[in-house]
Amino acid sequence: MRGHAVFVTCAALATALFLGLGIWQVQRLGWKLDLIARVDARVTQDPVAAPGPADWAGLTPENAEYLPVQVSGRYVPDQDRLVQAVTERGAGFWVMTPLVADQGWTVLVNRGFVAADRRDDRPLPMGKVTVTGLLRMSQPDGAFLRDNDPAAGRWYSRDTAAMARQAGIQNAAPYFIDAQRISDAQPIGGLTIISFRNPHLSYALTWFAMAIGTIALTVFALRRTTRDPSEI
Repeated sequence: MRGHAVFVTCAALATALFLGLGIWQVQRLGWKLDLIARVDARVTQDPVAAPGPADWAGLTPENAEYLPVQVSGRYVPDQDRLVQAVTERGAGFWVMTPLVADQGWTVLVNRGFVAADRRDDRPLPMGKVTVTGLLRMSQPDGAFLRDNDPAAGRWYSRDTAAMARQAGIQNAAPYFIDAQRISDAQPIGGLTIISFRNPHLSYALTWFAMAIGTIALTVFALRRTTRDPSEI
């Protein structure tokens, strides 16, 4: 009977664990759906002034990602960083260029996409410009199994802090701006894909199924034990 009690206790603990994980995934699903709804509403807003240094500490992906913003200033010449990218137009690079805002701080601007075989075709506007686009939070640590290598000029993610350090920029925003498309000339802006990975429903169903399976297995085992106690 002691073995019987241990079996039932372990099954109960496993069921509770699976149910807890399932409930947690349902909560995560609610959070993700709310985030998607807020972003969908955010991207249709009129552009606001790009956040300056006083606002940087409060920026998070939840309250700022994909916010339409606008900033005026001047691009810094000869400071492009090319970040490997695959888009609807094929393989190539994002062109990241520092822009010194009229207020004195600096923000990296993703001026758009250039094809791999035309990487040198990325003319830089001179003089004062106004950039409108979507605020994107920094993307540190490179890509899957590929780390950024600033010294070699190999970039796999848009890591604003690393790019600013390499360019010697002291007062850089912790975000970058995906510039909107102005024309079909390179660099081509406006290729931002707004998407969120949302596997929480399938995860929740998996955990609940495991809880149900554990209960079913326990009931089956107990019934066999009732018929023949020597079988457990």
